[in-house]
Amino acid sequence: MVKKCAITIYCFLVFFFGLLFSVSLKAQEIKVFQLGDFDLRGPVKSCLVITDYGKEEYDFNEEGALTKAVTRYSDGDYDVTLYKLAGRELLEKRVENYRDGVFVKNTSIANFYELDTTESKKITEKIVSYNKEFLDQYEYYFGEDGRLVSIKRTNDNGIDETHIKYELYKGEFTETYYLNDVILKSVRTSKIKGEGGEMRKLVLTKEFLEGEPQKALEQVIGGDDKLVSEKKFVYDDKKEAFVTVESVDYTYNEKGVLASSRTKTEKYERVQEYIYQYDSTESENWIKQIVTPDNSYKTRKIKYYPKEEALGEKS
Repeated sequence: MVKKCAITIYCFLVFFFGLLFSVSLKAQEIKVFQLGDFDLRGPVKSCLVITDYGKEEYDFNEEGALTKAVTRYSDGDYDVTLYKLAGRELLEKRVENYRDGVFVKNTSIANFYELDTTESKKITEKIVSYNKEFLDQYEYYFGEDGRLVSIKRTNDNGIDETHIKYELYKGEFTETYYLNDVILKSVRTSKIKGEGGEMRKLVLTKEFLEGEPQKALEQVIGGDDKLVSEKKFVYDDKKEAFVTVESVDYTYNEKGVLASSRTKTEKYERVQEYIYQYDSTESENWIKQIVTPDNSYKTRKIKYYPKEEALGEKS
């Protein structure tokens, strides 16, 4: 019963913390998130984010990589994620849960990563509970060009294998993922011209369930790697086609920070604007964000490494 509970919580944690440190099929890497992924720049040491549901705390090393993340729901209820790195390689990830101030061993998870380059590149990820119960093992195999070509997952339910196929046709690059030889996802990337002749990326991701189309996401990304727009689709069995259910357009201010979003569906259209207050450092990170017309807000308390430490000039 304890193991079943641990596995259930584990599945939730994998989803929740996937934003921070995850194995992304699209990214094709076990990704170490950097300051830019949190809309931060400069020699940031830590960032405390105060939200309507609680607090988020992030710690970074001097190279700008995330080393610790804490999500606080109350003083006694919080989750801690710790990352052990060797340069830019992830060695360990630990998710520790605390409830009423007490460490919950049964639902805390540890991920261990091992790199093997004796032949082609291979990364093995072993996932266990703090009760030392085995949950999952993933093996990531890479081709000579560095691309991820297959993933083997092993657990108590058996073995699943995902294979990735890459195709380039008429300027469009497509990655297709097959789970046990059944299509799981496809990601097609092409180039389009935007306003003023700027070249942009158009990324269309389709997801399938047991080989049948389910939903899709179309994203337009500008030359500065900012998301310009996105459309969400669901598959209509009667029309035998994807139909749009939501579209969002984004704009950014002169500092490259999100300034507005316009969301459209069949039933409504909603515009949100983002107003910022910045700190007085050279990095000019925002420390307060106000969203209108909701009048909701988010504040950040940022600590920086001293300049000499950030530049590696320690005595």
